[in-house]
Amino acid sequence: MRSRTVLAMIVGLILAGAGSAAGQSVPESRGASSWYTVKGERHGVSFFRQHRHPGVEYEAGELLTFDRYHTVAVMYEWLDRWAERYPNLVDVYETGRSFEGRPIMQVTITNKETGRAVEKPAAYFEGGRHSGEVTSSESVLWLIQHLVESYGNDETITNLVDTKAIYLRPQNNPDGSNMYLYTAQSNRSTVRPHDNDRDGLIDEDAPEDLDGDGVIYQIRYRPRPGTDDEASMVLDGRDASGRLLRRAQPGEGEWLVISEGVDNDGDGRFNEDGIGGLDLHRNYPENWRPDAGGDRTGRGYTQGGAGAFPLSESETRSVVLFLLSNPNVSVANSMDTRVPMHLRPPSTSHSAERMFPEDLAYYVYFDSIGTSITGYPWAGDVYHTYRTRVPINPFTGDSARPAPLFGHSPDFGYWYYGAIWYGDELWNGGRMQDYNDDGLLDQVDALTWDDRENGGEGFREWEPFEHPTLGQVEIGGFHPKFFSQNGPPHQLEQWARNQALFNLQMALHLPQIDDVQTRVQVHEGDDSTTYEITVSWINSGRLPTALRQAQLVKIVQEDRVRLQFDDALTRAPDPQLRIVTPSRRDKVIAAGWTQPGEAKSVTFEVRTYGIPGAEGTVHVMSTRGGLVTVPLQLGNPQGQSGAQSGG
Repeated sequence: MRSRTVLAMIVGLILAGAGSAAGQSVPESRGASSWYTVKGERHGVSFFRQHRHPGVEYEAGELLTFDRYHTVAVMYEWLDRWAERYPNLVDVYETGRSFEGRPIMQVTITNKETGRAVEKPAAYFEGGRHSGEVTSSESVLWLIQHLVESYGNDETITNLVDTKAIYLRPQNNPDGSNMYLYTAQSNRSTVRPHDNDRDGLIDEDAPEDLDGDGVIYQIRYRPRPGTDDEASMVLDGRDASGRLLRRAQPGEGEWLVISEGVDNDGDGRFNEDGIGGLDLHRNYPENWRPDAGGDRTGRGYTQGGAGAFPLSESETRSVVLFLLSNPNVSVANSMDTRVPMHLRPPSTSHSAERMFPEDLAYYVYFDSIGTSITGYPWAGDVYHTYRTRVPINPFTGDSARPAPLFGHSPDFGYWYYGAIWYGDELWNGGRMQDYNDDGLLDQVDALTWDDRENGGEGFREWEPFEHPTLGQVEIGGFHPKFFSQNGPPHQLEQWARNQALFNLQMALHLPQIDDVQTRVQVHEGDDSTTYEITVSWINSGRLPTALRQAQLVKIVQEDRVRLQFDDALTRAPDPQLRIVTPSRRDKVIAAGWTQPGEAKSVTFEVRTYGIPGAEGTVHVMSTRGGLVTVPLQLGNPQGQSGAQSGG
């Protein structure tokens, strides 16, 4: 009964003055969507009052600027505007539906006059997978604007858009982004209800914005007399102001710290089962492990938030299905916040233990390009570099040890899909420099930067508050949305732009089948004419047409050449033209995969009977290097050549 009483009390507190906000959906620009409930009780966003945060744009203006964050509706409005303004460059389409039924919109940028997107080498960039990691979405949006506005004005980008296809998805989790930007709430990833504390109830103990300021800060309080409260924090002695706390050794704590809210279910814990709890970045099929509690032996690995099965979540499934249907993608980045870091596979082992050396060399190369553009202090694999980037635990003195992540997108991207795939982390939590020269970039440095460079807006001073059940507490700490997890709006464009420019560099390295040439030699016979047709090409890109891993898992076919003539010449009962070599029915010659700068050629033998020549077509086909089609004239022994063509 205690949990029901507390729940009823908090419902009253939160709904007081909220009017009809409870139950309303966030404004939508593309059709209706529903809010979820569980067993008729309040669960999810519909329970919480809406709030508009300073620094967020809720209605699209005349200009798109990156001194504020943008809602899903605003982003989708700009996708539509660009499609209308640049119809020959931009296509907007729906790739799936979110858990709450919202469309997941994506754009393809390519010059349609030079061929279809599926016939060109491609890159894929995605943001917004995690609810609160909205800086990643802004980076994708920035890149879209940069590409369309630079086309025709910047030679490099014009050539890129003419010859390549760029797939861009700014919002892969529109439910979570709406919750984050319209309410005080946040969560790890998707809003699908999830029993985080495994007590048989779902989303029953979410945080509450008790003081109604629209932000869920931290609460700190001292152990209460007569309770078994166990303090785990002490004041951080490096901060003379007394604002920061650090974890204490067992038995030495003086403070308890929780997120703002109450113990809705009366289990003695606060806010341990909030909205959702699954993690879209643990739901990929490569090296997936069951969610917590899913290992019946109790001796294997599990992965918190992994979902019921690989690709159980529509958001992740839409990514994988799109890419498997479009295997022309060679480079990808599915971005999050915050570290910051250029983050890549492996997630369960050291790089050299599982990766082909030549593939790893490309990753190391892109690591260096990335850090030179973004200035991120880290670049490397998930298992080792990410997990040991802080080599010593400052609280315990223990050395950091690698630890695995499972169901992770960079691993899917490389081992399953055979591409260069990053899962970069943007923003640094305000840790701009080591102000106190202790060899660490940590909360002390973040607070110093906030005081000196951010006007103190990133940290709320601790203020007394009368908690409904704890009594006298203090509310304060770093702003969870626009300091800890994402930067202040005035920092946004720098981070969005630099990350986008790294992604642009990866796209500029895409493979490219180019300079297709045909040479024809003629040999006259008594009753026929034989033509030796040599087709040559080069890869003018800076990546191979297939990584070694892509070859291994057969995500791409070998680069191939096909001759095509009118069926009336080749399929009649007494054909006037025969393709002698190759003798196979498909008349295709496979040529392996083409390395950067490599020239290749194949030779066909064609025989004609009673005709002076024939017109045909040469198709040079590469899964990731593009499709080049050139005309062939057998009656011209001087030869022909063809450059890049998309159709």
